Amino acid sequence: MYLDLNPDLTPTQLSLKEEFHRFAANVIRPASVQLDKLADPEDVIRKGSALWDVFRKFHELEYHLALVSGNLGDVSLGGVEHHIIREEMGWGAADIAIGLDVSRSPFSLGLIIAMLGGNQRVMDDIVTPYMEDREGKYIGCWAITEPQHGSDCLAFGTEQFSDPSVGFDTAARRDGDDWIINGGKAAWVSNGTIATHAMVHFAIDRSRGMMASGIAIVPLDLPGVSRGKPLNKLGQRALNQGEIYFDDVRIPKEYVVVEPEAYGLLGELVLTGANSVMAPVFTGVARAAFEEAMTYCRQRVQGGKPLCEHQLVQRKLFDIFTKVESARQLSRAVTAYNSAAAPPQCRYAIMAKVYCTQVAFEVASDAVQLFGGYGLSKDFLVEKLFRDARAAMIEDGANDTLALVASRQMLGASI
Repeated sequence: MYLDLNPDLTPTQLSLKEEFHRFAANVIRPASVQLDKLADPEDVIRKGSALWDVFRKFHELEYHLALVSGNLGDVSLGGVEHHIIREEMGWGAADIAIGLDVSRSPFSLGLIIAMLGGNQRVMDDIVTPYMEDREGKYIGCWAITEPQHGSDCLAFGTEQFSDPSVGFDTAARRDGDDWIINGGKAAWVSNGTIATHAMVHFAIDRSRGMMASGIAIVPLDLPGVSRGKPLNKLGQRALNQGEIYFDDVRIPKEYVVVEPEAYGLLGELVLTGANSVMAPVFTGVARAAFEEAMTYCRQRVQGGKPLCEHQLVQRKLFDIFTKVESARQLSRAVTAYNSAAAPPQCRYAIMAKVYCTQVAFEVASDAVQLFGGYGLSKDFLVEKLFRDARAAMIEDGANDTLALVASRQMLGASI
């Protein structure tokens, strides 16, 4: 088990770390490596693939409850516990870790809305079936990006967010006791090709830009819903992504859980939560790349001695070690802070996401360099880690855009 610099981890937290490390090592990583080798992304989601075994096992062990309710059996989970879980899953594989985490997004939001406002229909129709699922039958996705909109969808608090020329293309209108949704979401919707439910962002009043938007929880078996093919990607190939289209999709009014007056606040909370997941997941990826490099440098002989005995290699390993530990300490501190803050601070979640994903890419790149030619071979895990890490700097907001959003928030508030 990798050294943890937090000396005050409780026996329960250490036990949780060991439990999820086993799950990551025995379930997540083998499945991700197997799925990564499939040339056709359709095969990743085909019935009987290893992906379904992972979802089934995740639900069977009731781990999905930990991410939604904050409880795992008798253990109440706080920020540090959530960080531990996500770091270990990211160490196993980023693509499956993200797929499992984003799967809970519409159900988590539904639970919050039901608890705050007593939306019993959402609770009965959507949240409870997910909570009771032990077979991985209910899978969620976050449908926000569109063909004409990417990270600008996440620019909460900026003047562009109220610009009427940049509203969502997907829109909904009220029709009696129902809402009708039309539009489409881009190919980057994680779990888009397999999800049963989507957390859909859409325009209600385009004259006010994205600020006058709403969020609905939409069952994806409704008439009028269709999907594109799974995206054929460089990395994170076990994370299926694909387009979703809405053609006069009718939903009951209770399924629209966020309307314009609350959209800015709830949308920012969603972004905060997403970035708070990415930071520990890619801390885990950075750690995995470091461990692969350490093992290889101890075993590989070059110039008559193991690589690790060359001073330049020792310095490179030290620099990598420093980056991994700094990413963990930052992301864990932010997760712990935001889990207790009311409201959580989006700019800190962005800071952790941007830093940790950048670290993961740099560490994976340095690990490839230490492997030399073998670092480019698909026979070694480090090649996959490098590809997986590259995608992270675009996921859940491109890092450059997110940094500008956080900077605007900093300028408008005391730090």
